[in-house]
Order: sequence, then structure tokens, then C-alpha cells
Amino acid sequence: MAFNPFSPEFQADPYATYADLRAYDPVSYQEGWNAYVVSRYDDVAHVLKHPSLFSSSAIGMQLKGRQTRTVINTDPPEHTKMRNLVNRAFTPRMVADLEPRIREIARSLLARVAAAGTMDLVDDLAIPLPVTVIAELLGVDAGRREEFKRWSNSVIANAPDSGSDAPGAPSLDLQEFIRYFEDVIEQRRREPRDDLISAVVRAEDGDLKLMPDDVLAFVALLLIAGNETTTNLIGNALLLLFEHPGQLASVQADHKLIPNMMEEALRYESPVQFLFRSTTEDTDIAGVAVPKGATVIPIYASGNRDEARFPRADVFDITRNASGHLAFGLGVHFCLGAPLARLEARVVFEELFSSTDALRPSPAGGERLTSLFLRGMRHLPVAFESRAVSPA
Repeated sequence: MAFNPFSPEFQADPYATYADLRAYDPVSYQEGWNAYVVSRYDDVAHVLKHPSLFSSSAIGMQLKGRQTRTVINTDPPEHTKMRNLVNRAFTPRMVADLEPRIREIARSLLARVAAAGTMDLVDDLAIPLPVTVIAELLGVDAGRREEFKRWSNSVIANAPDSGSDAPGAPSLDLQEFIRYFEDVIEQRRREPRDDLISAVVRAEDGDLKLMPDDVLAFVALLLIAGNETTTNLIGNALLLLFEHPGQLASVQADHKLIPNMMEEALRYESPVQFLFRSTTEDTDIAGVAVPKGATVIPIYASGNRDEARFPRADVFDITRNASGHLAFGLGVHFCLGAPLARLEARVVFEELFSSTDALRPSPAGGERLTSLFLRGMRHLPVAFESRAVSPA
């Protein structure tokens, strides 16, 4: 079975390809990629649960021409030290303590568009809210959030095999990102603060022995991870609700359905569709021999549509028990920002549904991202009738 994520057909609907892979070629060697594509739930979970066999070093991250190290592309024990470094900012208690500020930001953003009765859900809400939150956690100027989002997009586009649809553009944005954050990192070396950048800088001379470029890459990853998943979760979920108006009405009427709705949206339209691993020794996946040093592509989004794990998997159902979905990964690389993403999305939908009536898609229609491994909306124009909304 052919696996071509760059094709327009795949970008429009990858799930038909995933279904064919699961049915006919579940561990599929793709000659063009020189990689083994893994599509069934149990096999994807096997890859993710065994980092000693399937190393995350296959995930390339380059900012200045060399591979850099972060939590996403290292394995235990180094990964454990790196993860512990930032875990303290994402404990359940610390994330819960952010809710009043997140709600304040959401209300402020909605108040800006209330009078117009229209907005681009992505540009006006789903992007600025998580970017503002992660900027404040990093300790940088949240007023530059449009630049942060642009730089985040360029870091992703700079990844190997990213399939960027804007050749040449990322390099200039990347240079801006590097200059800005190298200055901030140097400031934190001289005058540490109580923020995530200072915490990473302090580790540079500690047990982790991070190189200066690794510190920069760590900051880049926190910026990206702090906004991409939430932004795409919000856009995907609302589009799915528009496509299922009965379920939209249910969740608008009963906000207690919002958390379960979000889990189903994560399962049904996983913001991160797949990532990469490399084998550390000869092994096998579901009886298929995979040699040492091979690239393996576990497709989270395909596992999430596996009928063997989720009956009627191609049906979007906000009452489904979607627990066990792979949208945030599994095992030691489970997304450390998952609690924050869930909190941000929940607050956004609570505030959106509380402040609007007759919420509907704009006739202009939405536009999907063009990305190798992300699935989300680039634009989602909506119209609504506004209730009284004021900044918190």
C-alpha cells in the first residue's frame, strides 16, 4: 500500500489510506521513505511503549544546522532528566492554578469580536490563547504572540521531510526566532527568573550538560508544543461539531459534555497524526522483521480509527468512551503538556458556548493546514449572535 502524506488526496482525507493499511498492510515497508509504517492500534502502542527498541532519535530537530536534543527526540535515561526539568511546570496542581488566567484570556479575546458577530476561530481565539499562555510560562512578552506563532510554524517547516508549502520563507523567520531567543536566554543566564527559560538555562551547566543550541531547541519545543496541539484540537473539534449539529446542540446545552467531546475529537482527528522512531536492534512488529537502524512511523491517528480498539471508529460520537486514544502518545513520551491542552480547550469551549448563540460556520468555509504530520485548521470563519461578554 502506498503511503504519500504529501498528496492532495491524503491531505484532504488521510483516513481512507489508514483504513487500507490496517486491512491489507498493517506493518508496511515504504521504499520511498525507507521506513516501516505501522497502522494498527496494538502495534502502534507496542512501538510507543518500548523506547529501548524504538528510539525517538529519529525525530529530527535542527535550528542551526545540527541535530539538537530535547525531550521529544531523546530516550531514557537522558529523556527522563530532561522531562523532569519541565515537569514541575505541568503538574496537575500548577496547571489547575492557571485556569483563572486562561479564562480571563478567553473572555478578553471573545470580547474583541463580540460586536462583529463573526470571527476566524483560529486567528482570533485558538491561536492567541495558547500562545499567550505558553509565552507567559516561558517568561517572554506575550504581546509578540503573532511572531511566536509564525516562528513556531517555521521551526516545524524546518524539520526534515516537513513538506513546507512556503519554500524559502521559513529561513528568515527562523533567523528571527534564533536572534530573539538567544538574547532572552543570555538575559536569563545573567538574571534568572521564575520561568521555564530560566529553568532550562540553569540545567545547561548541570547533569544534563546541554549545549547552547540544545537550550534554544528546548525553548523552541516548548513554544511549539505549548500551542500547536491546543490550536488544532479547538479547530478540529468545532468543525466536527458543525458537521454534527445534533451533537453541537447537546454540548451547547450541557457543558459537562465538553471534556468527553474533546477526547472524542482528539481520537477522531488527532492533531499529531504520526511521528518517527528508529530501531535500536533487529526486532519484529506483528511478525514483520524490522532490521536495526530502520525508521518506523507509528500512525497515532490510524490507531485511533482501529475498529478492533474503538467499535464504529469512523463515527464521531461525543458520548463515546475514547479513553486510551493515542492523540497524546503513550509511554515515556506521553505529551507532558496534555493537561494544559485539555484545560485550555475546555475553557475555550465553555466560554465560547456561554457567550454566543446561533454559532455556525461562515459560508466562506474553512481551510485546512498543509502539513506532513499535523492535522488542523488554518482558518475557520464562524458567525454567531453575541451575548453580553466583557473581559474578566
